[in-house]
Amino acid sequence: MMLLLQQMSVLFILMIIGYICYRKEIITHEVNKKISAIVVNIANPAMILSGGIEEGGGIAGRELLTVMIIIIVMYGGLVLLAQLIPILLRVKPESRGAYKAMTIFSNIGFMGFPVIAALYGNQALLYGALFTVPYNLLIYTYGISVMEVSHEKGKKEKKGFPVKRVFSAGVLACIITIIVYFGRIPVPGFVKTTVNSLSNLTAPLSMMVIGASLAAIDIKKLFQDVRLLLFSFIKLLIIPIAGTLLIKQFVNHEIILGVCMVMLATPVGSMTAMLAQQYDGDYEMASKGVALTTILSVATMPIVAMIVG
Repeated sequence: MMLLLQQMSVLFILMIIGYICYRKEIITHEVNKKISAIVVNIANPAMILSGGIEEGGGIAGRELLTVMIIIIVMYGGLVLLAQLIPILLRVKPESRGAYKAMTIFSNIGFMGFPVIAALYGNQALLYGALFTVPYNLLIYTYGISVMEVSHEKGKKEKKGFPVKRVFSAGVLACIITIIVYFGRIPVPGFVKTTVNSLSNLTAPLSMMVIGASLAAIDIKKLFQDVRLLLFSFIKLLIIPIAGTLLIKQFVNHEIILGVCMVMLATPVGSMTAMLAQQYDGDYEMASKGVALTTILSVATMPIVAMIVG
């Protein structure tokens, strides 16, 4: 898994740069929040769009249906687990939103896609791309919702659903991506270049923000948080192993199984911390979750691959 080690090295280097920038006061708390706004509202939506404007082959109808069913069931299961895990781990009310988001949203883009390409070839990325739309629809709706509820310090969840959230930058990007991809709408070269340039900001900016946040955290305590360690065990081993073995009972397509395994086994996505920063969730816990699961995934991803075959 040399590619995985390389990706981890990149992640750590970017985090270290953010850490140093915070220590040198190049990045302050306010600057960190502004950078998060850029990631959430500009860079990440651009990354979503970039997946829909790239030219390439399609997916057979039967395989497309199979993957879509798996995705719906998978995320449905993760949403249910997200409700259950904070209760089982006795998470404090103000941190439940972060734990719920961390259960569902993994680093499928920056880490998952390169691993898929290395293991199964670029063609497999077409299957991986199908995960991005429901993923981002959830993160800009459910993800924002649980962070805002956590900010209420354990009060009952607010009823109703603000209409304006449906038109957030991330959701609009998902809708446009679907229209462009399935409508086979041609996109001018300069637009592609602009979107791709903005999408390339997502990984470095998000990881620098995580690194900056860690500057205010006692790194030693990262591995002393028993609850977070137990969550990481569930997130990185139990869920991907059980999920992949379950899917294996109904699907025998090697590439589809491999893509699902990678999507489930990747660590917590940095966007969870970005959302916590923007919507006043438990940003410190989300950042620690990203950092700890990213570190541990170096060992857990090969273990998952070995067990599920």
